Amino acid sequence: MKVDTSVDSDPANIGDQALRAERFGYDGIRVAETNREPFLPLAIAADRTSKIELVTSVVVAFARNPMLLAMQAHELNVFSGQRLVLGLGSQVKPHIERRFSMPWHKPAAQMREFIEAMFAIFRCWYEGERLNYEGSYYKYDLMPRTFTPPVRDTQRPRVILSATGPLMTQVAAEVADGMISHPFSSMQYLKEVTLPAIEAGLHLSGRTRDQFQLDYAPMLAVGVDEESVSRQVEVVRDRIAFYGCTVAYRPVLELHGWGDLQDELIALNRHHKRTEMCNLINDEILHTIAVVGSPETVVKELRSRLRGVVDRTGFHAPGLEADRLKTLLDQLRN
Repeated sequence: MKVDTSVDSDPANIGDQALRAERFGYDGIRVAETNREPFLPLAIAADRTSKIELVTSVVVAFARNPMLLAMQAHELNVFSGQRLVLGLGSQVKPHIERRFSMPWHKPAAQMREFIEAMFAIFRCWYEGERLNYEGSYYKYDLMPRTFTPPVRDTQRPRVILSATGPLMTQVAAEVADGMISHPFSSMQYLKEVTLPAIEAGLHLSGRTRDQFQLDYAPMLAVGVDEESVSRQVEVVRDRIAFYGCTVAYRPVLELHGWGDLQDELIALNRHHKRTEMCNLINDEILHTIAVVGSPETVVKELRSRLRGVVDRTGFHAPGLEADRLKTLLDQLRN
């Protein structure tokens, strides 16, 4: 199992953080697209490191088009020595339409075409195949030599898709190299909903499970003492309450019999009552979705939950000395 850590996407800080993560023995660094785009920071990280993988977790696909994203991913992958893992996500309709002013269609169908179109572009660049892709949302049939990037004896970037619901999960298993399961999830949801959808998608694509990477990094509340664990627990309760308002994540709550919780969270969120929202996240919910405790306790629990199911995860415990962290990473990885 590969183990990643999240890093600050500030271009002024990411170089040192990436180098430190590589020296500690992490397999990859993760950069989310929130208030910064991820490609410039990861290019800086690539320049400062030599082997750690560079993971976009995630870049918003529908804010772009397949050609633009293929070009960005190709250049970073070449520059980094094929270390890019391109994690994609759809975001949600209000953000795509109102924040990015881009069209929103049927997200699972659109994402299938987005990845298919990007792979058609890659085949054109890397294999010399004539570009000729036409779907309901994307059409590509023009690629003059002048506008074809130099391949420089490399392979296309690996592409993994963020998914929660069974439709998008099946799309990931049909067309992508792997899938990122949202941290607002649970092992029961993974086993009862995610894995069957993955198997269905892999069957359609003619692949087997060992040809597909499942990435799941649960929320963590890690601390070196009781006080620091308690502080992290409050942070995680807030994250769970925030994600619990998102309609797309309701199936996770429904599976555990907590569907009505979303209605309460949404009502409180409308009135900006964040404290009251957090108070609704009881210990049962907390420990189902998150992993809580000392670094050693968290690593032991992650191994218990994820081993044999998940291929890639995340772990972050600020303030640990290097030897202790390296030992924990080895335990989690093996």
